[in-house]
Amino acid sequence: MRPNPPYDNPSASEGDTRASAGGRKSQAVEFAPGLYVIATPIGNARDITLRALDILRSVDLIVAEDTRVTSKLLSIHAIQRPLSSYNDHNAARERPRILARLRSGERVALVSDAGTPLVSDPGFKLVREVIAEGLAVHAIPGPSAALAALTLGGLPTDRFLFAGFLPARSAERRRALAELKEVQATLIFFESAHRVSETLREMSDVLGARPAVVAREMTKLHEELRRDLLPALARHYEEAPPPKGELTVLVGGSREQADNLSSLDPLLRSALEFMPLRAAVDLVAAACKVSRSATYERALKLKSDGGN
Repeated sequence: MRPNPPYDNPSASEGDTRASAGGRKSQAVEFAPGLYVIATPIGNARDITLRALDILRSVDLIVAEDTRVTSKLLSIHAIQRPLSSYNDHNAARERPRILARLRSGERVALVSDAGTPLVSDPGFKLVREVIAEGLAVHAIPGPSAALAALTLGGLPTDRFLFAGFLPARSAERRRALAELKEVQATLIFFESAHRVSETLREMSDVLGARPAVVAREMTKLHEELRRDLLPALARHYEEAPPPKGELTVLVGGSREQADNLSSLDPLLRSALEFMPLRAAVDLVAAACKVSRSATYERALKLKSDGGN
């Protein structure tokens, strides 16, 4: 996945990046022909598996989303293999060439800039065509920005939906969010720094005052996670300078929103006893720093249920 490249260099205290866990240099291993889909670090260059390093040293060709990014990783781990690019701009031209090499019995590694290929990165069509021709595909698992953020975010992990990058246009973005509104699972998005404040504001408007997390620089020296309700996160990024890099955003599912808003019920009931509905909503939303629209919907539900 894209978030967090380029890689952090390992510190000198971490030792030789070519050494195995036991201190021995990895040995050359013979691997079967086929396409190897290899996960690479999302930030710290040492977050790569020993098996991935063995394969990268052994393949006939490494196909990378951005050869400049991958060259840095290969240099850190002292790997020298033929390298070519495969991205959204040249995929149609490069796929036949890669397939021809696979047909001839070669071993080709597919890597993205960071994380697991095919997850919001080019590669799906290549894997599909390799499978269609009856050629071998091998998954070499490892880092994933989406899963790293999920493990750190504090939101439910038993059900989650990876939604990738939202559309660039505001109207299309709002439509996409509306389609996800009733999903009872943690939502995971990628977002760029220059658009994160706008996206968070639209998430707040469309999804309501849900718990959310914004993660950046994961596994790197300046790793940062902000956890709050969507309205508060939107305000923070509207007021703060744009963060560096691309971000991973987690949003609680519809069930988490309902659980969160239920905590407003005692305040709404008290306010509704001595003031009109709209005034009560304004007071509670401002005091709790939550979305006014979500608070209004909660107040209407209380009234319809006989809560006042």
